[in-house]
Amino acid sequence: MARIPTTTPDPAAPSREDEVLIREIDEAVREDAVLAFMRKHGLKVLGGVSLGVAALGGWLVWDHYAERALEEQSETLISALDYATQRDFVTASQKVEPLLAEGNSPGARAAARFVQAGAAIERGETARASALYKAIAADTTAPPALRDLARIREVGVNFDSMKPADVIAQLSPLAQAGNPWFGPAGELVAMAQLEAGNRAAAGKLFADIAKDENQPETLRSRARQMAGLMGVDAVVDVQQLLKDQGVGQTEGDGSSEAAAE
Repeated sequence: MARIPTTTPDPAAPSREDEVLIREIDEAVREDAVLAFMRKHGLKVLGGVSLGVAALGGWLVWDHYAERALEEQSETLISALDYATQRDFVTASQKVEPLLAEGNSPGARAAARFVQAGAAIERGETARASALYKAIAADTTAPPALRDLARIREVGVNFDSMKPADVIAQLSPLAQAGNPWFGPAGELVAMAQLEAGNRAAAGKLFADIAKDENQPETLRSRARQMAGLMGVDAVVDVQQLLKDQGVGQTEGDGSSEAAAE
């Protein structure tokens, strides 16, 4: 026999119809609130959205044209370098002339001046080359690495006419181990130290360059020879040096040991 339920419906609880009605009223209130907000602030919201879309579109257009401009500048530099490789320095210098105009990237302007300076040196126009290097070094918008390189090149062009003290003063900050331009700047400073009679300082700097594995081997070889002339040992690993110079090791004949001695 089925048990008769002992619970009775709560007369205070809303009926199903009341729940549906409450939900519809709540949605209507929310809709009215949204409509009221849009009537009051709709133009501002639409204006903000429009500005955001316009800004995004403007940035995309600018980015497209900026990228295309950089590609054109790169193509111009590559074309000029091709002419320089063919030893047509006049055409190479003319090719990069448009890159010196305002509106081009600072890096492109600096690179164009480097090309023109190199062409001037090949034509024997050292004064023009020196002026171009000075212009790069003085351009505060140019990349710092290119400005430092221009300082080194400018000193290199005028080294014979400069006082050793001036060379040392200008390039000593770059002639420090760990600096990207330690090798070329250090070589010039070491030569200036040698001309100034500071053989110990020159020998040490040459030895530091020779021991720096981050430097090109041709530069290390020159520095090693100069350090040796001043009685400074610049060889870290004799066996590795012999190997780099193409001195092979033959088993049993002791050739490498004799060469090392």
